[in-house]
Amino acid sequence: MTLWQPGISVQRLRDRAQLMREIRDFFAQREVMEVDTPLLATAGVTDPHLTNAETSIAGQRYFLQTSPEYAMKRLLAAGSGCIYQLGKAVRDDELGRYHNPEFCLLEWYRIGFDDTQLMQEVDAFLQVTLGCEAADYISYQALFLKYLNIDPLEAAGITQLKHWLSAQQLGDWVATETDTDTLLQLAMSHFIEPQMGQQRPVIVFNFPASQAALARIDVQDPRVARRFEVYFKGIELANGFYELSDSSVQAQRFAADNQMRSRQGKPQQPIDHHLLTALEAGLPDCAGVALGVDRLAMLRWGAEHIDQVLSFSARRV
Repeated sequence: MTLWQPGISVQRLRDRAQLMREIRDFFAQREVMEVDTPLLATAGVTDPHLTNAETSIAGQRYFLQTSPEYAMKRLLAAGSGCIYQLGKAVRDDELGRYHNPEFCLLEWYRIGFDDTQLMQEVDAFLQVTLGCEAADYISYQALFLKYLNIDPLEAAGITQLKHWLSAQQLGDWVATETDTDTLLQLAMSHFIEPQMGQQRPVIVFNFPASQAALARIDVQDPRVARRFEVYFKGIELANGFYELSDSSVQAQRFAADNQMRSRQGKPQQPIDHHLLTALEAGLPDCAGVALGVDRLAMLRWGAEHIDQVLSFSARRV
């Protein structure tokens, strides 16, 4: 009789367990506390680029969380101190080389850190878990100038980018697209990301203010947000913020997200008022980052597909 086997070998299960131990050791050495927040909530995310999976329990609508961010910020506002969470998140997203709807996410928050300090800690984390060289650092503006010779923070640069993308035969819709961030993200994902960080990780900082999400706007240069992303061998690995703590600004961003969702033909999402209440109560000055553990495992083992590092993927459940 042949027993049914999971997607990866027993040795890979042991390897994955070792990676989890190393992650926990990293934070234990820094006295960052592990927490566990709910996967289900009565509100999801308004971000037009993310979609919550949903379920109904006892007639109540629930959203499976795309990250533990909102719940962790409630703990921070309640006085938890520096915290991290290592667990599952769910997104109603594509199945692909780097995507599985259910995935393992590492998220951590450091009180008293700004984005620069957290970038340095992420850099140290990758050197420990991947044995890689120290990361390169580059601003979003310099990145576009380096690869496309286009300035993403200037109106003339966006016009130039639109013409350039239209010539790449990506579809007729590009020529009529009016959303700047859609054009920037298209260029980033298709033409820049695959070339980045082949030898060592690359940390990209100072994203356009229109892509701030939950990050602060830079006081010295309001064109940019205190947000960073990490790439290695063409894989987007982490997304971090110097966290916005102003509840009124965050409420405005949630409302703007829902307006964008309507323009895109997507349903508006309920706003998480628990998060806004936590911000009103006082979120401590902090920076936070979310890192995809399954993608980290891919890089650690040299895997070509996310299925190679998962015990079970959506294709096998």
